[in-house]
Amino acid sequence: MAGSGTVFTSALEGTNHVKSETGEMLTKPFLDVCKHLLPVLDKFGAAFAPVKSDIGNNISRLDSKYSSNPSEFNLLYSLVQVEIEAKNAKSSSSCTNALLWLTRAMDYLVELFRNLHDNPDWPMSKACTEAYGKTLKKWHNWLASSSFSVGIKLAPDRKKFMDILGGETPDLNSDIGKFCTDFSPLLQENHKFLDSVGMDNVKA
Repeated sequence: MAGSGTVFTSALEGTNHVKSETGEMLTKPFLDVCKHLLPVLDKFGAAFAPVKSDIGNNISRLDSKYSSNPSEFNLLYSLVQVEIEAKNAKSSSSCTNALLWLTRAMDYLVELFRNLHDNPDWPMSKACTEAYGKTLKKWHNWLASSSFSVGIKLAPDRKKFMDILGGETPDLNSDIGKFCTDFSPLLQENHKFLDSVGMDNVKA
């Protein structure tokens, strides 16, 4: 890994390009940052396979719509606005729904990594459970919550996970902290926008 940075380097670099010069969220750069986290999720093994699949599907749905007309959908929220106007934003297969659940999943990951960064003595199970309680839990039905709880039990222990990421080094800890700090406000902006169109409180 020498000279190539940490597993968070690409995502960190990507957060610098998510906003346009006028401060608007750009579709492709935002999705690219989310994509950069998929290899990190692989390191969790089977425990996070459903989460990774869910994130991947939501990225694909948004990416597909963006690719259908990159100039029209250059701005992330344009994917939602066109559905609001067509009155199909509440559909489970909408891009609005995909952005909502992608943002929530990213909330969970940011909170999880913040827990690992801020609490070096926490076991992985506690970092996962606390993050889930603060983010996804209130939006999940009983079935989703149950399957998530089972997944957390399958998570690798902290040391093994950090070793897979390249070891709990100052560089890795610094990148994790910076990623949480830089990416979190972008997610909050998504929530603010989704709330403004009445779509931030949808449950599973």
